[in-house]
Amino acid sequence: MSERRSIFEEVSEETPKQSAQPGLIDRGRRGARGAIRGWLMVLFALVVVMIAVGGLTRLTDSGLSITEWRPVTGAIPPMTEADWQVEFDKYKQIDQWQLQNRWMELDDFKFIYWWEWGHRQLGRVIGLVWALGFFGFLVARRIPPGWTGKLLIPGALGGIQGAVGWWMVASGVTQGEGMTSVASYRLATHLGLAFAILAVLAWYIFQMGREERDLMQARRAKEGKLFSLSTGLLHFSFLQIILGALVAGIDAGRSYTDWPLMGGQILPPDPMMLEPAWRNFFENPGLVQFIHRCAGYLLAVFGIVVWLRGRRSAHARTRFAFNAVMAVLSLQIVLGIVTVLYAAPWHIAILHQFMAVVVWTLILRARFLSAYPISISLRGA
Repeated sequence: MSERRSIFEEVSEETPKQSAQPGLIDRGRRGARGAIRGWLMVLFALVVVMIAVGGLTRLTDSGLSITEWRPVTGAIPPMTEADWQVEFDKYKQIDQWQLQNRWMELDDFKFIYWWEWGHRQLGRVIGLVWALGFFGFLVARRIPPGWTGKLLIPGALGGIQGAVGWWMVASGVTQGEGMTSVASYRLATHLGLAFAILAVLAWYIFQMGREERDLMQARRAKEGKLFSLSTGLLHFSFLQIILGALVAGIDAGRSYTDWPLMGGQILPPDPMMLEPAWRNFFENPGLVQFIHRCAGYLLAVFGIVVWLRGRRSAHARTRFAFNAVMAVLSLQIVLGIVTVLYAAPWHIAILHQFMAVVVWTLILRARFLSAYPISISLRGA
């Protein structure tokens, strides 16, 4: 039976109450969010490097130097001069060597081989980093609820990307068909999937950077119209990336080096010279570059529309995110014009491709903040 207490007992004599601690409800369910976010950031950086190395592999015409797909044993490069000669003899059988590179000696072949081998090896490293991280967190039971399936997606997409990469290379490893490079539409598929993987990783990184309860509260303030516009800008920029890959696949960026005209006129000469007509949209350098230019103009106009709407956001960080998109998009447009005027030298072309990654990431960031805005109180400001 509890003791009687005096009505005159001082309140201060009572056992002090514990202060409220926010986040106790989901503290046991949050998992290793910080560590997982760091792992995803490493994967994101590796994919960016992979895109750059892939671009340099294409610019150096190295992509067809390895004529076989050996996912496991291909990780070991030739170790002796005899091994190198075997690989070189395989390369001599395909059309690229027969029609374009008959001048090559073994040392020249080694140069392009190392680029392609490095590209494939980096893909293996990315797969290993994903597998070690995913299964490590899974075994340690540190993956937050609802995230196991999500974290499987980058690994699945990476596996598909490897198969698509060989599908792309196989289109150029031909004998007697006159192919000296990979099919441009397969190259566009390969690059498009790489950007899709980047998008998944970036979105997860943004989400992992904030607590679930914070995201739930922020979603109530979602700016629906701005989110829709930024989604449209994301899709439009993806289309432009695909068109850029088509340009790169047939070296169309070097076909007309004047701007704003093409060959001194608005439309390039002979825009429909190939038969059947649909081939012109993939294989006619003049028409492919013209479409890429026009899409760039439209993307710039739409980007301004989205930016003007983003400036009206009630949230300072969202406004800043859209300002960053507009600034880098403008820089990318100027860089694209410079790339054309200088006939796409490798150092400018690879910078143009890298800037596409930056624009893509900034649009994703602005879109995320439209869906999950960060409110700043007057006291915090």
